[in-house]
Amino acid sequence: MKKVIIVTVLGSLVFTSCVSKKKYVALEQDLSNTRSVLQKTTMEKEELESKFAKIEHRVSEYNAKINSLREENDEKLVQVGDLAVMSNNTKAKMMATLAKVNPEELAKAQTLEDSINLAISHNLKNSITDSSNSEDIDINVDQTVVMISVSDKLLFRSGSYQVNRKAFSLLQKLADVINSEPSMEVMVEGHTDSQKVKEGAYIKDNWELSVQRSTAIVRLLQNKYNVDPKQMIAAGRGSTMPLVENDSAENRAKNRRTRIVIIPNLDKFFALL
Repeated sequence: MKKVIIVTVLGSLVFTSCVSKKKYVALEQDLSNTRSVLQKTTMEKEELESKFAKIEHRVSEYNAKINSLREENDEKLVQVGDLAVMSNNTKAKMMATLAKVNPEELAKAQTLEDSINLAISHNLKNSITDSSNSEDIDINVDQTVVMISVSDKLLFRSGSYQVNRKAFSLLQKLADVINSEPSMEVMVEGHTDSQKVKEGAYIKDNWELSVQRSTAIVRLLQNKYNVDPKQMIAAGRGSTMPLVENDSAENRAKNRRTRIVIIPNLDKFFALL
């Protein structure tokens, strides 16, 4: 009887030992997998941080260039007060364009600079839009810097950075404007609303989505419409620069946009008339 009890106890100990060893091996494997995932995540994080740092550096340089051009053009615009730097042909084109502008909009122009900006905005909008997409495109001019905002619904599907084919005609017209003057420089900025990207999506967050969208536009302008890549920079602003509060579906739609910033020198600026 004692022998039976001893054998049983020994068997139990061996069984317990086997189970413990299996658990140990499994835990060790889990630890190894976790370390691998952590290492991969760390590398991806460092890679993304490096990419964003480079983008931020290029954007900073570009903004410095914008400010420099603004200062240079501001000095020239002082002379515009008596139209000294505008040729008769440019003056005639500006007056002809202003004659087509909505009188209510024209009444808001208080200075000659306002009138020039309004004429160029009107001309550009007519050049790159049609009846089907004019409501999705907004053009503003600020101190000779041209800013074209295109709504998300015209360019992309929700949460995607694949460009809709219906936007191709707009991009062709935009490329024609850029290609008309090689000295023009263009920054394409992606903007999103504040809603978080769904967990598990192939896009990590709004930063990545905004950069991927601007890059998709730049690639199309380069590869499909032959815009010189030296003229362009792709930038992502994420949800950091909303036009309005993200407190309704309508407002979030306004904030989801791509902004194309064109900075011509003053002579080329007048050429847009």
